Amino acid sequence: MTDEEVEPPAGALVHDRERDELGYVMGHEGPYVQLRPVTGGREWDADPALVRLATDDERLTAMQERNRALNSESSGGIL
Repeated sequence: MTDEEVEPPAGALVHDRERDELGYVMGHEGPYVQLRPVTGGREWDADPALVRLATDDERLTAMQERNRALNSESSGGIL
């Protein structure tokens, strides 16, 4: 991310190019952006220069993944 770009706010869905993974912005700590996986789990630190806002297609994918995870959890892990 360049100086002219605004850091994505908490809750924004972004793509971490280093991990090739989508995540929700949980906060900013030091030089990093903390991201949480779409399906939940442990946060990771991402380099802000390698993070960009998710595209519309990525948003759709994230919603589908999250719904699958929530449905699996509510049915006791049966997909």
